Amino acid sequence: MGFPGLRAVAGALRRACGPWTPRLGRRLPGSSPMAGKAQAPAPVGTRQEQVGGKARSGWQGGGRGWEDTKQPAKKLKSSVDGEPPRKLPKRKIVLLMAYSGKGYHGMQRNVGSSQFKTIEDDLVSALVRSGCIPENHGEDMRKMSFQRCARTDKGVSAAGQVVSLKVWLIDDILEKINSHLPSHIRILGLKRVTGGFNSKNRCDARTYVYMLPTFAFAHKDHDVQDEAYRLSAETLRRVNQLLACYKGTHNFHNFTSQKGPREPSAQRYILDMYCEEPFERDGMEFVVIKVKGQSFMTHQIRKMVGLLVAIIKGYASQDVLERSWGEAKVDVPKAPGLGLVLERVHFESYNRRFGHDGLHEPLDWAREEAEAAAFKEQHIYPTIISTERQERSMAQWLSTLPTHNFSATAHAAASPGTKVPSPQEGSEGDGDSD
Repeated sequence: MGFPGLRAVAGALRRACGPWTPRLGRRLPGSSPMAGKAQAPAPVGTRQEQVGGKARSGWQGGGRGWEDTKQPAKKLKSSVDGEPPRKLPKRKIVLLMAYSGKGYHGMQRNVGSSQFKTIEDDLVSALVRSGCIPENHGEDMRKMSFQRCARTDKGVSAAGQVVSLKVWLIDDILEKINSHLPSHIRILGLKRVTGGFNSKNRCDARTYVYMLPTFAFAHKDHDVQDEAYRLSAETLRRVNQLLACYKGTHNFHNFTSQKGPREPSAQRYILDMYCEEPFERDGMEFVVIKVKGQSFMTHQIRKMVGLLVAIIKGYASQDVLERSWGEAKVDVPKAPGLGLVLERVHFESYNRRFGHDGLHEPLDWAREEAEAAAFKEQHIYPTIISTERQERSMAQWLSTLPTHNFSATAHAAASPGTKVPSPQEGSEGDGDSD
């Protein structure tokens, strides 16, 4: 009988006798020693499934039907706040931040240094804990393409700082980030931007405000030097006349440290600078000076305010301001950092190119202005006022002004043999720090 005939006979026997169930008994003579332990072969037409690394017949015997067993789907790890799967693509965004800088050593993070706490330390921690970025991105911020508009200095606050980075766009992202931040640091807004967006390089201008008590403008010879002083309209006009002198392009090498007078980066363009009307808080009169410029160097704004105060109080003549833009070295006093606030950053060029392309939003933050103003009133201005009352930082700094001899410093710098820094000597770069 041929092979096809044997198959036909076997099929007829199965139909007549029903399913065959093997029974294990004692070993027959001539069989293999392992036969008693071997699994029965699966009947024709059945398949085997892998369970626990061993093959097992899917046939259950005794006339019972075939049973499919399904493995549960594997779950990806996630954070407490619902971090998305790791394969989810990251998106480039910008965050609008507000913070009170008291107690912090500036904005920029110092990786590996836990001694000096910065604003970015708290921000990165919140981003990781909320599930926006993986932990290794917090250790190396370049992995998320992180960039800030301005490196605010120690003690300096902000109501409109903008940072750009790549994140997972999780649900309720702002609420989750803010839930891991202290109350004096808030994320006010979020917007999608182009993939190559860099908040520092794309920023056209920055606006800062400097809040100070008006007794800083009291003349040293004929005005009271305490909180009883009130700013007159005549003095306010003179203040604004001097501030207007800063407008335009000037060489500000004397308004920062380690910047040579012939370095091109010492040239800075000031769009506007003026002093607003005085107002009273807790029995003390204050004013706010606003300055808008393309960019600022380390301590530049604080020294601009410091020289203004020295001239108004009568410690320096107005010609010192003109001389400070020359190559001669002038000792310019630096006002305290307490009253300085980054109020807003501007992206006019980006908005003209991408703000109305139908894919991206303009970076104008008009909807967030009310919240930013409320944050200033709740966290920034009260901190400046209370700290000034407790620590008297402005009053103590004013007491150091008589030690400056502006004329002697200028003549000494211009005398023969004085070393003028070279363009490469001690350059700090073009980053904003004030």
